[in-house]
Order: sequence, then structure tokens, then C-alpha cells
Amino acid sequence: MRNKMLHKAALLLVISAMLFTGCSSGPAKETEQPSTLKVMYFDESYFFQQYGDLFTMKHPNIDIQVVSTQAIDNSGKDYKKAFDEFVEKEQPDVILLPNNNFASYASEGKLAELDTLIERDKFNTESFFPGMLEQMKELGGGKLYGMSPYFYQEAIIYNVDLFKKYGVDVPHDGMSWQELLDLARRFPTDGDDKSRVYGYGTEYSLGVSALGQAIGRTEGLTDVNPDTLKVTVDTDSWKKAYQTAIDAMNSKAVYSPKDNGFSGSMEDYYKTQMFLMGRMAITRGDPYILENLKDAKNAVKNYKPFQVGIVAGPVDPTQPDSTRDASPGDIFAIKANSPNTDAAWEFLKFINGDEFAKIKSKSIGSNGLLSRMGYLKEYEGTSLEPYYKLKPILDGTLKSNNKIPNKFHNEFETILDKEIGQVLDKKKSLDDALKAIQQQGQAALDQAVKDKAAGKDTDGSRGTITVS
Repeated sequence: MRNKMLHKAALLLVISAMLFTGCSSGPAKETEQPSTLKVMYFDESYFFQQYGDLFTMKHPNIDIQVVSTQAIDNSGKDYKKAFDEFVEKEQPDVILLPNNNFASYASEGKLAELDTLIERDKFNTESFFPGMLEQMKELGGGKLYGMSPYFYQEAIIYNVDLFKKYGVDVPHDGMSWQELLDLARRFPTDGDDKSRVYGYGTEYSLGVSALGQAIGRTEGLTDVNPDTLKVTVDTDSWKKAYQTAIDAMNSKAVYSPKDNGFSGSMEDYYKTQMFLMGRMAITRGDPYILENLKDAKNAVKNYKPFQVGIVAGPVDPTQPDSTRDASPGDIFAIKANSPNTDAAWEFLKFINGDEFAKIKSKSIGSNGLLSRMGYLKEYEGTSLEPYYKLKPILDGTLKSNNKIPNKFHNEFETILDKEIGQVLDKKKSLDDALKAIQQQGQAALDQAVKDKAAGKDTDGSRGTITVS
């Protein structure tokens, strides 16, 4: 406790001027009555770093107690069951909800409705990222039960210098996956592994099945129907998505390293990242890549910087102004019948408000993009506007999919990797692979459902799978 208070005092000296000078407007608020607020979060120290310290400076009479959710992850039980037991035992005022638990908690009456509180306090929601609150309301059956100060979104990031060097037209907003990969194929594929450039790749090792999954996800395809518990991959649409991925891999334009391991210094690590080192024309990711570029510039000797461009996409060609790849970050909600609803609402208002957004816009973190628009406009001279251009479509993975056992996800991924990998290696046709995925995936799902019913689904992970 003493270390936590010292940390808060030090932080106060650094940013108190930012918090209270130029941010606040209107008459001073009446002094709050002392109260205690119990908040769910995965780590106490990180919570205060991200949210708690700033809130406590603004509301010194509200004492926050953090109950760590690590006990849920380490319980060895089905995650939904362990989560419910944790909430029942700890009785937190503010609940941190995983995406796929939010809808069920809202529909079961376990959360306080926020619409009336927003109306009561005239809380401004107009400058929120379009579609994000609509997602929350759709998950809540038309009412707002939770809010997230951040959201996750990826965009097309490209090396302007490489496009100029090879005379290729730069990407534009609203490209489909097919257009993007066709563009990547316009870059040369010759040269050795230590010097050649690549048309496309990601920060992490990209396999053919993962690329096919990304294409399918963008276009709204589903692996599993949670209502019927049927695997749904042996279709023409999935065949097209995987064929697009296989063709891209066969073109040698996509970077896919065989060795996923790494050990060494940070400089050595950055040298393994093709986009950071200027050897990849196009990648896809969140704004944190810009932070990595800045760090690489300082860590790598004789580093050669390059100009970066960002555009919105890729998109489903049938809905070019929207995206299925945006999702909320930390979703905070107020427990129904909490004795500290007013204090809990002050917390939600603060972390979703203008003051918080203004302070957090000074840097890019791993939490995602600010849901409150108008503050995080650019970083290191690169505009971040493309991340806010596409309206989110409610993604199937945000819906409650508790019928699908946790243990199935990893098993299904293994089946995908094996079967689609055999197609890439020309050992099996794509038609035969999709049939095998359908059959093996269904068998794995059926068994996982039986195990869960018998209490054997002990995988506490929160893996997600694309569902309808």
C-alpha cells in the first residue's frame, strides 16, 4: 500500500498540471463523500498505471480496491464458470468483462443500465468512435451496459520509399484482400533471405491458414455456428478465401519465416522484423508499429528510416465503408445493484471522458486506440485518421459463444494448420482439405461438447473463433 501511495504522489507532481489546467471547465464540483470502489482488473499495478492514478487525483475521496482476475485464469475451470464464481464471491462494483461474456451478463440482468446515467449527467457521447457504442448497445439488446475507453483496429501500413523505388502505386482506403495481395505481388521476389524485399507480411510469423482466416474474417465468413454447433468451412466462400491465401504464399511475395523462435538483444530482434527494417512493402497492424519503428531507429546501428503511409482496410468488397476487424478494448460495466453505483459511474465517466483522452493521447500504448475521437490524430508525423474511417460491424466473436467449449479452439487451429499446409505443399487438393477440416473439426467439437457436459472442459483460456 505504501509503495502504491508513493507512486501516486510522484505521478501527481508530473501530470497534475495537465489534468487540472486547461482540461476542466465549469464550476467546481461538490466535495464527494468518502467511499470505496471495488474494481475487477487483471493486475493491480497495471490498473493504477493505466486508469487508477489519474482517477484518484481527480477523485481523492474515492478509494479504489482492485480485485485481480488472475485467479480466474489460474482456476483450471471452464472460464465462464470461473468468471461467474469470481464475481459472486468478490462482489465488485466495476466489472471488467471479456467480449464474449458481455452480452450474456447484460441479458441476464447482472449489469446496471448506463443510458439513464448518461442522460442525467448530460455526458457527451457524440465524439465517440462511430459504431463503438452502437456495438455495445447491440450486445446489450438495445441498451448501453458497458463502455470501453479503447478499441482495437488494424489498418494497412506501407513503406512509401519502397513503392517509389519500384514504381508501384501506393495503397488506398477500402482495398479488398485480393487487391492488397495483388499489389504485394508487384514487388520483386528475387534475392537471398538476408537482403530481398517482401510485398506483404505481419509482425508475427504468418502461415497460410492464418492468412486464409484473416481474409475470411474480414469478409464475414464463419467457422462455427454456435446455435447449431456445426462446423461451417466446406463452402465456396471459404474455398475462395483459402485459395487467395495459397496463391499469395505460392507467389513468394508474402513473408512467412519457418523459424518462429528468437533469442538475443533488442537490436537483433528488430533486425528480424522485415517491415521495421525497410524490407517489407505492406503490413497490417495497429498504431503500435509506429512506436516500434521509433524504437528500432534508436536501437539498430546505421538504421535507415523510411516514410510510412497508412490507409483504411482491407475491407469486405460488399461493405467497403465498414469493418469487422474493430473490437472494444477493456469493457467496464457497473454491477447491478452495486451499493456504490455513483462512484462506479464517476469512474466510467472519467476514463471515457475528454480529460482522460487528452492525457492518454500523448503516447501510443498497447491498450489500443482511444474511443474518444479528436485527440489521437497523428504520431511521429504519420496521420492516424485511417484507423477511424471505417464503421465497425458487430463481429460474431463479440457475441456470447459460451456453447463452444474453450478446448475446441486450439484443436481446430491445429487441424486447420495441418490440412491447409498440405494444400500449400501440394499433397492434397483444397476441396479434400476443406472436407477433412469439416469432418475432423466437427468430431473435435462434438467431443469437446461432451467433455464440457461431463465437467471435463478445464481449459481456462479465452480463445475466440469466428462465429455467426
